[in-house]
Amino acid sequence: MMYASLEDFLQTGKPLLRKGPVALIFIEDEVEIATTLRHHLNCGFKQVVALMPDAFALPPDVEALVHRVPYDCTPPEAVTNAVNKVIAAATPGCWLYYCYNAEYLFYPFCETRSVTEMLSFHMEERRAAMLTYVIDLYAGDLTAHPTAVSIEDACLDRSGYYAQGRKDPTTGEPRDRQLDFFGGIRWRHEEHIPEASRKIDRIALFRTDKGLVLQPDHTFNAQEYNTYACPWHHNLTAAICSFRAAKALKRNPGSTFDIKSFKWHNSAPFEWHSRQLLDLGLMEPGQWF
Repeated sequence: MMYASLEDFLQTGKPLLRKGPVALIFIEDEVEIATTLRHHLNCGFKQVVALMPDAFALPPDVEALVHRVPYDCTPPEAVTNAVNKVIAAATPGCWLYYCYNAEYLFYPFCETRSVTEMLSFHMEERRAAMLTYVIDLYAGDLTAHPTAVSIEDACLDRSGYYAQGRKDPTTGEPRDRQLDFFGGIRWRHEEHIPEASRKIDRIALFRTDKGLVLQPDHTFNAQEYNTYACPWHHNLTAAICSFRAAKALKRNPGSTFDIKSFKWHNSAPFEWHSRQLLDLGLMEPGQWF
């Protein structure tokens, strides 16, 4: 279905935002639009919403399955503002997810279980949000793939990830069960990455609530939403495998000529399977088996 504007979607599409899960895909450019939307449709989201400029094309088979909303995602905080408008319009308790084009959600056992099944279990554990790690993908051969994007030749870093304690800015004390995570090409090429964009943690799956606000650093104003687990045991986490940093580094004139290859001794071909991410410790199954 097509909408006239984001405001039109929030009014006429309100019944879609009652329970979820609803995927909000923010499309910044024309890279891997169809594969991104197909991937999230296959995850089992009840609704997939493509927020994208009118000039971008969609294959007819994909367009018939998604809700297309005209939107320019490029201005600063455009995505944050849109997510907050959807939160305000949705029924409290509705599960939402957001990502960009050329990003792909993986969660434990996603090959055989739907995202709805996973979130039902997560909710039974009294969790209203899920931590996702943004795992950088990049083409192994930049000569063959100068945009750094290739589904067939995708690589990821198998090590080099770390976490630092997150402090309360007012008290300076560590926040309970909150960490800032780093790694991937954002860490290896940090001289080209703004400091605010170096973290790889994102609370991408969450339940709406009255007064809930997404902040520009991908955290929420409700601190429990920003925790990686409940107080009594480990919880599920997920991964968003993303070409976004790689394509930006190769598109940016200030970095493209400095980077001849993203590969290093700890690169590995991406297998497009949750087992690889679990084995590398890049997501957590918690108590879900």
